[in-house]
Amino acid sequence: MSKERLAQLEKSEAYASYQTDLAFEKELHILRNDFYYQMIDSKTISLIDFLYRPLDVLSGDAYSVRRINENQTFYLLVDGMGKGISASFTTVIITTFINHIIDKMIEYDSFSLDILIHESMEFIQPILLDDEVLAIDYICFDSYFEVLEYAKFAMPPFLLHDKQDNIIKIKSNNSPLSKWQTEYKLDRYNISNIEKFLFYSDGVVENATDAEGVPYAAFIEEDFRDSFTKEEFKKKFFNAIEEQEDDLTLIFINSLDMREETLISKQLFKTSLEDVDKATEWYDALWGELNVDAKVAYKAGLVLAELFMNAYEHGNLGLNSKEKHQYLEKDIYFEKLNELEENCKKKIFVEVYRQKAANSEYIITKICDEGDGFDTQILSQIFRNSQKFNGRGVFVSRKNSMGIYYNSQGNCVLFLNKV
Repeated sequence: MSKERLAQLEKSEAYASYQTDLAFEKELHILRNDFYYQMIDSKTISLIDFLYRPLDVLSGDAYSVRRINENQTFYLLVDGMGKGISASFTTVIITTFINHIIDKMIEYDSFSLDILIHESMEFIQPILLDDEVLAIDYICFDSYFEVLEYAKFAMPPFLLHDKQDNIIKIKSNNSPLSKWQTEYKLDRYNISNIEKFLFYSDGVVENATDAEGVPYAAFIEEDFRDSFTKEEFKKKFFNAIEEQEDDLTLIFINSLDMREETLISKQLFKTSLEDVDKATEWYDALWGELNVDAKVAYKAGLVLAELFMNAYEHGNLGLNSKEKHQYLEKDIYFEKLNELEENCKKKIFVEVYRQKAANSEYIITKICDEGDGFDTQILSQIFRNSQKFNGRGVFVSRKNSMGIYYNSQGNCVLFLNKV
């Protein structure tokens, strides 16, 4: 092959790779997630976790999760028919349109799941081919009334885990969304007795497993029952299959039972470097009393140290990353911290809970400061580039726990460790 031809191929491959990366970045941008590393803190604390793993760059799956108001949250899962450009195109445009409508409804405080479904059907149907269909879930949680409102168009059943250890399956109440559909059904389900929820696309349940090709549908209920978090469920799923066969999308929601009876200890700390040391010593001693694996206790201590320091430094003292770097470069960092401490009367609160679930125990630690908080959406950039200096503490915390979750303001964080 000539040098000129080789150069042409390298140029075209580089361009194709660039376009592929750009397309995937756009796809991720379309998938709106208002709860990126956030918890829902209303009547109860709910942890929301996601798994989105396309088989190819152009995915036929999509999801969105939107905060409507302090009581309502909306979840969308879309699975386009077939694979490739056609399925991806349909999925992308309906997801984009639905997010646009939700933005307008939030702006005018006029959210209606019924109107949302009607408008999005009216929008997409002229675009659908005669034989094309969409599987889609429209889901709305109302934490005030403890009701789940939904319209399922040929998606796999929801799985709900109640407080009596029962698994409840909620099947589709509508046929696949097609060009010719004129009616649809909305249903409601009381969720006051539900602890966990699992919503997912068919790529999860139809994937063959190591058990002589038996689909994962045969194992999903038991694995869900025995999983306290998405990470546990994800591990079980990938241990069961040989290889991923389709786009994978799932949403795992866990409502924590953080009552006074589950509280181990709580402490109040001043905004000072002295109390940063006191907090880590107190936390290490607390884990020593739990009589658990030393490695687990060490990891939990790392997370506490990182997140408590964030609460002290960025939360209560209001020190941003740019200022911190400047002070470090000028070697005046600790002098500046002492100056900021003198005028700071804010406190840092730490609570530690123990919770039993699925034959295991979990320690839940909650750290709250009195600062202004931050927008947790910036964490998406931190976690995509773990080598950046900014946000390394948050990255380390996630890696050494079962998950970190902020409140909507960003001044309170919760993390879990399995013991």
